[in-house]
Amino acid sequence: MAKAAGKKAARAARDAANRLLADNRFARHQYEILETLETGLELVGTEVKSIRAGKANLRDGFCLIRKGELQLHNVHISPHSYAGAFFNHEPLRTRKLLAHRREIDKLRIAIDQKGLTLIPLNLHLKGSWIKLTVGLAKGRKLHDKRQEERRKDADREVRSALARG
Repeated sequence: MAKAAGKKAARAARDAANRLLADNRFARHQYEILETLETGLELVGTEVKSIRAGKANLRDGFCLIRKGELQLHNVHISPHSYAGAFFNHEPLRTRKLLAHRREIDKLRIAIDQKGLTLIPLNLHLKGSWIKLTVGLAKGRKLHDKRQEERRKDADREVRSALARG
């Protein structure tokens, strides 16, 4: 009996250490995600506190490769409420993403050749580290969005019919 309680506690601790902090669900509607990459972020202390409090918005964000570095643009992280104005951060500042050189070069080639874009998908904890999942994406046209919506509706109907029968 004690082992089962210990396993549940360990699972709860692991889930708490790997929880989702912010998600960009709109990006999955607007873009077709071809590949994902988990990167680190270069943050200041008040940004970390705000992200852990759930005060990050990824909706309008995008990533660029400048001077061989991966940069995160237009992601709003609200100023920390318990810090003074002098010590707080700029909400929309450009943040550096941490990835290996080979990964950045691979992304640069895909962006240049195929006309793809880099979109932030979610912010999550991995242990005590805050990680950002970046997606290599292709923009969807209106007819693609409608077709995807029809496919999802059909899948939903099939699942409900199987659950009933």
